[in-house]
Amino acid sequence: MFYELSVVQATKMLHNLTAILAKGALFAESKKIEMSVLLNARLAPDQFPLLRQVQIACDTAKLGAARLTGKVDSAPKHADDEHTLAEIQHRIAETITYLASFSASDFNDAATQRISQPRWEGKYLTGDEFLMQHVLPNLYFHITTAYAILRHNGVDVGKKDYLGAMPYKV
Repeated sequence: MFYELSVVQATKMLHNLTAILAKGALFAESKKIEMSVLLNARLAPDQFPLLRQVQIACDTAKLGAARLTGKVDSAPKHADDEHTLAEIQHRIAETITYLASFSASDFNDAATQRISQPRWEGKYLTGDEFLMQHVLPNLYFHITTAYAILRHNGVDVGKKDYLGAMPYKV
């Protein structure tokens, strides 16, 4: 289940984010607004802008999988210097490609990993706690916030854009 949640689901949500950003670009073009206006938009003055929300979503996805599998050194490094839609879309694509390098067997010991980060000051979470209480909520938070910033600015996106294609059965 770790693979499905940290790779399959994160990949799906990053694809949905790509599609939502593409709708933002079409909106900006139709309204003759520079895309940089949307990329720098935020919902509140003390909140990160859209561009940073996307960067953090990518970091959460790639580093979540990397930490759960003990492969942190393999994660792509990003300087957080994107300024354009093309650059941020490239970062999403690079993150999706990285996630595709994992297999389900990479996560065999994920539940029992002791995962820490420098800002946690020596504290740690088990792998299952890390995935369920940090990675997934953080990923959804930043993708939802990116969605909300675009929606707030008038981009015609809805729940179906956020959820993406569903694997309906007949």
